[in-house]
Amino acid sequence: MTRTLKEPDREKTAERLLKSSANKFYDPDVDIDWTAPLVEGKRFILDERSSLYGTELWDKLTPDQRIELGKHEVASVATTGLWFEILLMQMLLKDVYEQDPTSAHAQFALTEIADECRHSTMFARMASRIGCPAYGPVPWLRKLAKLMPSISYGPARYGAILVAEEVLDRLQREQMNDEGVQPLVRMVNRIHVLEEARHVTFAREEVTRGMAKLSKAEIGYQQFIIALISYFVTRAFINPNVYKAVGIRPRDGVEAALTNPHWQGTIAWAGEKIMPFLEESGLVGLPGKYFWRKSFLLPAGR
Repeated sequence: MTRTLKEPDREKTAERLLKSSANKFYDPDVDIDWTAPLVEGKRFILDERSSLYGTELWDKLTPDQRIELGKHEVASVATTGLWFEILLMQMLLKDVYEQDPTSAHAQFALTEIADECRHSTMFARMASRIGCPAYGPVPWLRKLAKLMPSISYGPARYGAILVAEEVLDRLQREQMNDEGVQPLVRMVNRIHVLEEARHVTFAREEVTRGMAKLSKAEIGYQQFIIALISYFVTRAFINPNVYKAVGIRPRDGVEAALTNPHWQGTIAWAGEKIMPFLEESGLVGLPGKYFWRKSFLLPAGR
């Protein structure tokens, strides 16, 4: 278990993050050239991060089709990220509603909400700019997710935020440094990575602080809820309809992706930074093990 943070630390962290936000933030409307042409022949994601990479379906695709699939997959991830950030903003607002607005902690939460508003707009503009629809999650999951702000609280709420942000962060860090990826996608990734670093610090401390205050029964509930939400987050990244862009029936694409060791390995790799923290914090336990394994964030044997 990580150390328990005292209340003054909470304010000091928030004050430091507020200063960082003031010194370095981006406005995607200004800092991204949305009129710049896409570069012919450049990928939108790394081939090996495609959900179908290594499958028979992938082998049948032409080089141009692989680029096209990557374009739709990056749009799916971005608009799913947008969906989750809207849920995150709802959850943060619920927390702020109960807090002293003069505290640095509440003010950073509001600052994070402002960041997420810009990120959501940025993801939407990128999907539109590259000529893709707003995929987001499948309709039934979009409806189910409306319950999330009500059924989650405390460490599980912030832990689920961390799973979504840190899994996406690792994928984006890799892409933003690869010159073979479209400049527009690299810039969107760079902005998101740099600003999300502050959000990750904020959420990690909330998890640590919150776990120290819970009873044994509450911990079991928290372990189940975060695993359930994380399962839906990882499954939502790729909307089944992306496969239509390259002539693959959605059902066949989903089946190939979910049984694809390369895709399972990509999710596990993307979660390598956050999972040890959640385990150390006590948020990974028996009540949620089934969903952790199904999410591919935890190996089947653990």
